[in-house]
Amino acid sequence: MSTAYVAVALVAIAANAFSGIAALVHYQRILPGMVKAGVPESWLTFPIGTLKTAGAAGLALGLAGVPWIGTAAAIGLILFFVCAVYTHIRASDYSPQFGLANGFLAMAVAVLVLGLAAR
Repeated sequence: MSTAYVAVALVAIAANAFSGIAALVHYQRILPGMVKAGVPESWLTFPIGTLKTAGAAGLALGLAGVPWIGTAAAIGLILFFVCAVYTHIRASDYSPQFGLANGFLAMAVAVLVLGLAAR
């Protein structure tokens, strides 16, 4: 495992776990951005919070020695954040949460690429 992969994966795990848990508990500071993007509050638990948290757990399992789960989690997070970026674009929402969605997408791509290169 390369140092770059471990570092990027740890940051992605922490970021997705925090974001997923914030969605699961319906953290009030994220609600205005969701409204701007046209996302119903009922989606915060499932699919948003559940999928982000599961993605973080999958990346952690990848670091812990089950690389195919880490790869699957990275691919799942990429798909999730492609959909998130698309949702923001459709809603013409270019708020800071749009930037975060792009950052999370880039991070997931980096984890996938570095993880595959580390094999």
